[in-house]
Amino acid sequence: IAILLWAADPSVPERLATPFFHAAAAAALDLPVEIYFTAASVKLLAPGVAAALRPGAHPKTVYDSMREAAAHGAVLLACSDALAAHGLAGTALIPECTRRGGAVQFMARAADLRWRTLVF
Repeated sequence: IAILLWAADPSVPERLATPFFHAAAAAALDLPVEIYFTAASVKLLAPGVAAALRPGAHPKTVYDSMREAAAHGAVLLACSDALAAHGLAGTALIPECTRRGGAVQFMARAADLRWRTLVF
């Protein structure tokens, strides 16, 4: 499962739990899961940002949900262009983000008939 975070913007925290719940569920089913952070969603990868966000009245922070997905095996990938566009190029990111990947990598997954994609 390749998940593209496009409209998952830190300024709208109520949209941020669902992608990570889906990622954790798929990974718990032993499916390969990659989460591609692009556009403003890369801001979630800066230390402290996701930890300060709660999606509505949910008891967990957005970072808790991200960590849960990663703990189940989801791979978090940051788009290098989006990082640069938001002034995060060269910045240390949360430890759960272990790779870089953007449009080319996501489109390769989308074109691969063995993969399914979700866009949030």
